Amino acid sequence: MILSMSNIAWAPDERLEAYAILAAAGFSGLEIAPGLFFHAAEDTFLPDETSAAEALAEIADAGLALVSMQSLLFGVTGAGLFDGPEARAAFETGMHRAIRLAGRFGIPNLVFGSPLQRRVPECLAMTDALDQAAAVFRKLGDAASATGTCIAIEANPAVYGTNFCNTLDEALALVDLVAHPAVQPHLDLGAMHMNGDFATVPARLPALAPRLAHLHVSESDLAPAPADPAALAPVLQGLAAAGYARAVSIEMKCAPEGLAAVRRAVAGLVAAHDAMEALHA
Repeated sequence: MILSMSNIAWAPDERLEAYAILAAAGFSGLEIAPGLFFHAAEDTFLPDETSAAEALAEIADAGLALVSMQSLLFGVTGAGLFDGPEARAAFETGMHRAIRLAGRFGIPNLVFGSPLQRRVPECLAMTDALDQAAAVFRKLGDAASATGTCIAIEANPAVYGTNFCNTLDEALALVDLVAHPAVQPHLDLGAMHMNGDFATVPARLPALAPRLAHLHVSESDLAPAPADPAALAPVLQGLAAAGYARAVSIEMKCAPEGLAAVRRAVAGLVAAHDAMEALHA
């Protein structure tokens, strides 16, 4: 598996030190929010060649490669999957923008969260919402497949302001309904914590891991993660036993203590990975 971290954990002016922390710990993956990674570009989803080359050179110097992208609809106004034709068109346009960016830079995974853009209005039955979403994501899957990436459907707990795909099982049901090879499940451990389901993860991995496009090592409300490396180790062991070879990516928001929190998080994932290897031996 690829050890990775999302760049939402630091400010752009801290990036070089953050990259050095990841490199020193043996990480090889970087997950990005384009608005932070291409911060020097006028349009962060359509970065100019100079700023893009500089951003990519910085991570290459640290031995890092882009493994995933999040914040797919950042800056898109009026987008809503279930809010009528105009809002849906804005949603699809924003998603195609993200897919093109992933294709341009060889990013293999797009995490679809965007809770506020996928809220189902009271006037729409959930079964109809699922059918509408599946039709949209089949088309998006075609575009993703054509550019060499995939869309990973993330469960977002209700506290994030959505009522659609709040749980892992609901996200899996949507993926099954879409039935497209470029639309796959994503496992967010923070969501599992918030839904009270984290303890079930190891037992689910033999069936789940082969389907996963990506995994976030996260905590409730994007607090520093992992909070308990010992609890994470059985999850990593289950992934390894199932042959999961994709990214395991720390996702946490900027902490008040800055890069000190990044160092602790990186050390925590390394400790969990080392414990997994000991269990797996």
